[in-house]
Amino acid sequence: MYAWRQWTPEKRAEILTHRRRQGRPWHGPPHFTGQQTTQYLITGACYEHAPILGTSPERMDAFASRLLSTFETAEAVVHAWCVLPNHYHVLSTTLDLPKLIAQLGKLHGSTSFTWNGEDGARGRQCWHRATDRAMRSEQHFWATLNYIHHNPVRHGYVSKWQEWPWSSARDYLANQGADEAARIWKAFPVLDYGAGWDDAGL
Repeated sequence: MYAWRQWTPEKRAEILTHRRRQGRPWHGPPHFTGQQTTQYLITGACYEHAPILGTSPERMDAFASRLLSTFETAEAVVHAWCVLPNHYHVLSTTLDLPKLIAQLGKLHGSTSFTWNGEDGARGRQCWHRATDRAMRSEQHFWATLNYIHHNPVRHGYVSKWQEWPWSSARDYLANQGADEAARIWKAFPVLDYGAGWDDAGL
């Protein structure tokens, strides 16, 4: 998926159309509850930031679908999400964080087994871990949402949020409207969010 940068506009449009046809329901409108212990940024990263997840659009598609299904199974509300070639981010409300993390551990184990079989790499470590960061305030919540949707731009894959097929950005923009999304972007800037832990791909 690092080839995304070199793909033609026609190829990118083809992938975007395919993702739209697979469209999943909007999980939960962004909303800060004020309960700091129930809303988290969940991040999972491939081991040593290797782009194992992003070897093909099909793998990205399948993983994105399974990731969202995992949150549904754990009865966690998804407010924003993004999958990149070597990591993912999800902003979620959950009343049972240990249950969610356990389900993500099962997802990591299952995908590792499948991918290592597909790649002829039995014994390879695919995932580093899943981490969680509690939302401390409304500003933290909205800056996190902006950060997730901006991540593909930040890493140089696309120039606009809605150009990346594997995120909730297009649904978010459709539901919020461009003007409100722009207001939220200005009111809750990303600034140096992620500096020191995301630059290498986490």
